[in-house]
Amino acid sequence: MTALTEAPAGVSAALEAVSGFDTALVNGFARVSEPQNAALAALAAGVAGSPLADAVAAAVSKVSTGAIGAEEVSALAAARAALLGAVHDALVDQADNALGRSRFEWSTTSDSAAPSPLAAGSRAWLGELAIAGWRGVDHDLVAAADQTVESLLADPALRRLAMLLDGFTAELGASAPIATMDRIPARRWADLWTRALLLSWRGAESTAPETVSGRLLPLGVDLHEHGTAVQAQLHGVLEVAGAPARRVRVSVVAAKVDTIVGPAIWQLLGTHRQLLTALAGHRTLEITDMPLLATGDLLWDDDRAKVGEAADPFVTATVQLPQAQAPAVAPLDRDPIHIAEPVLFEGYRFRDGAMELGDQRIRVELDALPSAGPLTTVAVTNSSLMIGLLRWDGGWSVRPLAVRRKVKSTLTDFHNGDWALGPTDPKVAKAQAKSGDAVAVLRERAGRLLRK
Repeated sequence: MTALTEAPAGVSAALEAVSGFDTALVNGFARVSEPQNAALAALAAGVAGSPLADAVAAAVSKVSTGAIGAEEVSALAAARAALLGAVHDALVDQADNALGRSRFEWSTTSDSAAPSPLAAGSRAWLGELAIAGWRGVDHDLVAAADQTVESLLADPALRRLAMLLDGFTAELGASAPIATMDRIPARRWADLWTRALLLSWRGAESTAPETVSGRLLPLGVDLHEHGTAVQAQLHGVLEVAGAPARRVRVSVVAAKVDTIVGPAIWQLLGTHRQLLTALAGHRTLEITDMPLLATGDLLWDDDRAKVGEAADPFVTATVQLPQAQAPAVAPLDRDPIHIAEPVLFEGYRFRDGAMELGDQRIRVELDALPSAGPLTTVAVTNSSLMIGLLRWDGGWSVRPLAVRRKVKSTLTDFHNGDWALGPTDPKVAKAQAKSGDAVAVLRERAGRLLRK
């Protein structure tokens, strides 16, 4: 892991150009200042040797003179995405070389359809955002996107763009008027703005998923919890007869309210009984004719899965993970924030909240430990073995999925998915029983309202 000590050459310069552009978006391009001109010039310089060079240079020239339209903002968004894509590729190559891993290459298939005319409205509105800047966003500007979002939602082929814009406008509306905000999430909003613009130019996806059957060996589950939604994302190794083992992901999502927290969130995913049983019992899953995307994502169907034999995730991480082929990365996902490589860590020690591996110090995301599982700061920092996701956000970090530590002189394993069928810690189970079943209460109330 010592090969991860320093970022690859050019990463810092590329990220600096992206950060400069994101800062320029804060005040918008209605009147371009000298610092904004410099940020745009740096962005153009970053892609000067690419096929985007001429389009971005022309866009920067027009923006600097106050002439900006959908073509110009789209070129700027493409340049930003290209720089982040280059950073992503350099970091993934660095991690693959350090870990001795291989991965599938993305197939360069083109979209089967031209961009929908409905998406032109979204580009116009996103262009208005760029002109106004985040500090210029008010309720009127946000409301101007309502009709566009409504039209996009009505077309299934544009649902991805529609959902992104729907969430983005809701976030901007909740923050408006943004001019009064003390701190603006410039990177996040620039990410959403860029992704929306690029999605607006894409036609329907032409690559169909393949159908696979085989044995899925779980490595660990990453829980993402929001006030209104929860996602459990399983990382595992898929064994298919006659083919090399490959790394895959399974993502299941459920809506929630902010009063449902802790172990209770697993109840919201109860329709995926086979998956939850495998997580709680550390077992394999036999899958039959399940769709698998080129990105390594299994389109989960619990009816096509059956819980199999016991399988220790630490054994899987030791034996199968190093030789399993990693999935390809879709073009729009080539951003360093999306890097999440499952890794088995051993021979480390903790000091000041960081994992030390020889001369390497890696930050451990202790603040990201989910309350729906048994992993705690004490369990992680006193562990001797860990399965974690190697991530990158300004530097390498690790998000723990499972650990092994001594408890009263006995080596004990703790996994994020251990409580998928209910907490196994007696104290937690007792506290949950005492506080009542929030999910059952809300379901009963919802049923009563529907009956009325």
